[in-house]
Amino acid sequence: MIIVSDTSPINYLVLIGEIEILQKLAGQVIIPQAVYHELQDPRAPQQVKDWIASAPAWIDIRQANISFYTSKKNLGAGEREAIALALELRADALLIDDRDGTKEARKQNILKRLSERQ
Repeated sequence: MIIVSDTSPINYLVLIGEIEILQKLAGQVIIPQAVYHELQDPRAPQQVKDWIASAPAWIDIRQANISFYTSKKNLGAGEREAIALALELRADALLIDDRDGTKEARKQNILKRLSERQ
């Protein structure tokens, strides 16, 4: 199973102490470079920065090929790259909570394609 994640789902799971649920559910989670950088941002909670600094082996950090997705909306880098990476890898799941990002994923048929696989 290929799962791509945006920043917020990882951020909040780390903060509530439940990040390991992703590994239990997926085995491996792929994040784009932009998400990796957002998790290291100086404004990120220290707990999140500490976690990503020693990210577990089940987190795979990849460079997204942005040519797979060009946003017409003003999305953050993490959302843009997560959508691009999900398209590029034909992901089974995209973890994203941003409203505009979710709308864009639907427009790209990512969320529809994912729900059809179940």
